[in-house]
Amino acid sequence: MLRRLGGLALVLVFLGVVVVGIGWARTPPVDDAAARVAAHLAEQGAPPLQVEPAPAFVQALLATEDTGFTSHLGVSPTGAVRAFWGLVSGTDQGGSTLVQQLAKNVYLGGENGPVQKAEAVVLALKLDAAYSKDELLRMYLDNGYYGHGFVGLTAATQGYFGVPPDQLSWAQATLLAGLFAAPTAYDPLVSPALAGQRQAHVLGRLVDEGVLGRDEAAEIAADDWGLVTS
Repeated sequence: MLRRLGGLALVLVFLGVVVVGIGWARTPPVDDAAARVAAHLAEQGAPPLQVEPAPAFVQALLATEDTGFTSHLGVSPTGAVRAFWGLVSGTDQGGSTLVQQLAKNVYLGGENGPVQKAEAVVLALKLDAAYSKDELLRMYLDNGYYGHGFVGLTAATQGYFGVPPDQLSWAQATLLAGLFAAPTAYDPLVSPALAGQRQAHVLGRLVDEGVLGRDEAAEIAADDWGLVTS
């Protein structure tokens, strides 16, 4: 039985290497990623990120969306397996890193089928090899949609709170970090109750990751968001 499982594992590894090799050849180079993001911002009339985001926001984002961001190679091992199995089975296995999301949105038009997920894995590996983590995070934040017509982190922080990205409070940071999952549904100016529920999830992840204590999270949850309403 163990021998059979070992053989199956080797076959899967071999097939994975073949798929990545083919994908590497058929996907485009990524040396223009920053230029693509800049062009997207220009098309939307949105300003680029020119300051370091508040540490609270980065911690909240990574705790919620990609806890392994600083250590993985653009994809997580489990995520790569899911994408490969999705390609084989024709099903959507879900789950992706920030870099995979960036690859999907910049190079694949946001498409999310099994083939595109597999291509996003390869593109994420390319992106991680070509850019630093800080550069990847900046592109992700600039390229993101935050609801209410706001493209890019700078437009979002100014539009929602009237402050630059480096001056977000913990309450604002945890609210904003929760928008990536469904920016229209969690728009705090339109659906504050849903936005609050999502913020609670983000705070829970920060507690789980040991960034915040439960009492600290409760205090942040009670703080005002300081939304610009006019």
